Amino acid sequence: MGSSNRLQAAFKPPKRELAPYLPPGSNPNPNRNLAGSSTAAGAAMAEGGVTAVVVEGAEEDEVLRDAGALSREDVLRRRLRRVRQLERLYRRKYWALMDELRVRHRDYYWVFGLSPVEEEGRGRGSDDGGMGLGLGFRKGKSNNNGGVEEKRCAFSGCKTKPMPLTSYCHSHILSDSKQTLYKPCSYVIRSSPQHGQVVCGKPILRATMPSLCHVHYQKIQRNISQALKRAGLHTPCSSRPAPKFNVLIAECVRQIQARRETLDATTDNIVQEANEKVDTKESHKL
Repeated sequence: MGSSNRLQAAFKPPKRELAPYLPPGSNPNPNRNLAGSSTAAGAAMAEGGVTAVVVEGAEEDEVLRDAGALSREDVLRRRLRRVRQLERLYRRKYWALMDELRVRHRDYYWVFGLSPVEEEGRGRGSDDGGMGLGLGFRKGKSNNNGGVEEKRCAFSGCKTKPMPLTSYCHSHILSDSKQTLYKPCSYVIRSSPQHGQVVCGKPILRATMPSLCHVHYQKIQRNISQALKRAGLHTPCSSRPAPKFNVLIAECVRQIQARRETLDATTDNIVQEANEKVDTKESHKL
């Protein structure tokens, strides 16, 4: 855990001061001339908009594009250059997303949060002895008796606290007709001619593939592993270390080159046989 924190701190760029939140459509400096600041606008477009990525060493790649073969040193140098550039791009994108997450988190609390002053005023009349914490979190609506009425799931008979921005808990989120983030688990529990197929139906994220919950996904994996063992196909041990990425790439390149050589040899044989047939026909005509 400590090594990961040190590695994250080593790759983290210097902190930047976040600008104070302003409501949408407001101008932070109305006296500023936006028409004359073309350089700043271009920089903002390059930072926030979609920009084309320039591959480093493109001139060298253009020179070597028509080469019939490349030496191992050239191939390794080009791959190393591209991997390093891709690493920098991914690192830059990661920290840009982290900054965007902080800004959106701040906007969320600005729109849906409760003012600390309001929270303190409401807490004075509650059962906590008149001590409002003023943390900006709303526990529930006050009823006529002075108590606190916490929000409950809108599903009939459910007393669980609902998820944010919805009236349903996680177990009953599929009852919300407006939600688009979840879908039911498609694992068939039982099937009968009278009632048809009965599926699990637990809510899972819509992007999950295959459409199985965590329990049934592990069950499917165990069933596949047992079926392979019964067929005599043993899967590799999970404790065995996986081969390195460069080894896999080298093996893929070797297989592609072997297929090309086989295809070239087959094409040469076909052409040679066709020439021999043509020569034989011409000799018979003579």
